[in-house]
Amino acid sequence: MMNVTAAGNIKIILTGLMLLLCLNVLAQMQPLKISANKRYFQTADGKPFFWLGDTGWLLFVKCKREEAILYLDTRKQQGFNVVKAMLLHDFNNTKNVYGDWALKDFDVSEPAVTPGKNFNNADEYDYWDHVDFIIDEAAKRGIYMALVPTWGSNVKSGKINEQQAEVYAKFLAKRYKNKTNIIWLNGGDINGKDGYVVWEKIGSTIKNFDGNHLMTFHPRGRTSSTDWFHQSLWLDFNMFQSGHKSYAQDTASKERRHFGEDNWKYVEEDYAMEPVKPTLDGEPSYEDIPYGLHDTLSGYWNAADIRRYAYWNVFAGGAGFTYGHNAVMQYYVPGDTGISFFPRQHWKLGLNAEAATQMKHLKKLVESYSYFDRVPAQELVVENGEKYERVLAAKGKNYAMFYMCNGKGFKIDFTKLSFVPTKTTWFNPKTGQKQTIKTNKFITLSSFYPLGKIENGSDWVLILEK
Repeated sequence: MMNVTAAGNIKIILTGLMLLLCLNVLAQMQPLKISANKRYFQTADGKPFFWLGDTGWLLFVKCKREEAILYLDTRKQQGFNVVKAMLLHDFNNTKNVYGDWALKDFDVSEPAVTPGKNFNNADEYDYWDHVDFIIDEAAKRGIYMALVPTWGSNVKSGKINEQQAEVYAKFLAKRYKNKTNIIWLNGGDINGKDGYVVWEKIGSTIKNFDGNHLMTFHPRGRTSSTDWFHQSLWLDFNMFQSGHKSYAQDTASKERRHFGEDNWKYVEEDYAMEPVKPTLDGEPSYEDIPYGLHDTLSGYWNAADIRRYAYWNVFAGGAGFTYGHNAVMQYYVPGDTGISFFPRQHWKLGLNAEAATQMKHLKKLVESYSYFDRVPAQELVVENGEKYERVLAAKGKNYAMFYMCNGKGFKIDFTKLSFVPTKTTWFNPKTGQKQTIKTNKFITLSSFYPLGKIENGSDWVLILEK
């Protein structure tokens, strides 16, 4: 039988090894940079970084420490490397699950900070200590935290003015400037002209005191950060919200784009802007959320829809993609009050929803080919269709990829391809599996037919390689 001293020594050694492992992971987390061609992200040492984000808006408010770890562990296993979360949701009710308030007297310029912290006892640390704990746990798992300083409704309602915004932004910048896994998401589901001076103040102040981290603006549905802030010095990359409306529902507002489900059109618009900046879909339709958010009778967005948004966005030139699940983004538990958009299951069950487990296949696909030379290649598709008939194409120096969502055939113009393919592969976005097919001598215009049925959700990627 092992004696007490030996067992104690082994425990100390194991604890030390775990500590070294955590420190090693933290050391590997590098601040993100913009690539040399200004289209993509990279780590500080120049390695490609494909943004695969998850929407965890209320993570800091609704989750206990052990729940936050469960969430982060699951998303890590599923390949996600960015989590979006609000630091402040509703000023009048921003306290966490432990009852700790974020602000004093609901004043954003007065964060409720108490001296000292003890992560071993949840009763002995404050709201911001809890935020720090989750950020550090994310870093241990190689996950970047995309932090929203305040949700847009707080600014639109007049709860924060320019002077308060400056004080608060300075607090955030100084507190998090030395953490390597931070990305800043100014705004928060808001039209940039609603509180424009406040958004400019938050952005410029954080950048002034924290030059280590990238920043963008999370806009209202069917708008992009380019609508207001593309020229702002604090905005490093663009983000659009393609939104949750179907083709039929996207008819209401004159000031927004009527692209319906065609999120690739936002990428095309942002991609053409000067100066060049990366762009991506920061909020497409969430998995298991009603069409248009409120119309439960029209149906809920499913995994096939999410895959389509993801591949359309990336093949059009997006620097990554942000996934979301209706129950998970608000950490819904049956019986909760004040919930939104009719979630249908416990958030812990939603963690393993179908599309959540499939997003990693897109990430692995684009990472397995030359990265920084990838460009949109719609010129390769002959007589391209509209809506679900649309084929999205991308190419690099020695490869080309084509995504279609409904299993129908399409035609490629090989005179516009800069190489002669010697390998042809079908890639399944549902499983990540590849099937190589015989490569024939291609004629000028050649047709290709996917392996599955002709129906929505029968999505495939054709890969041509040199």
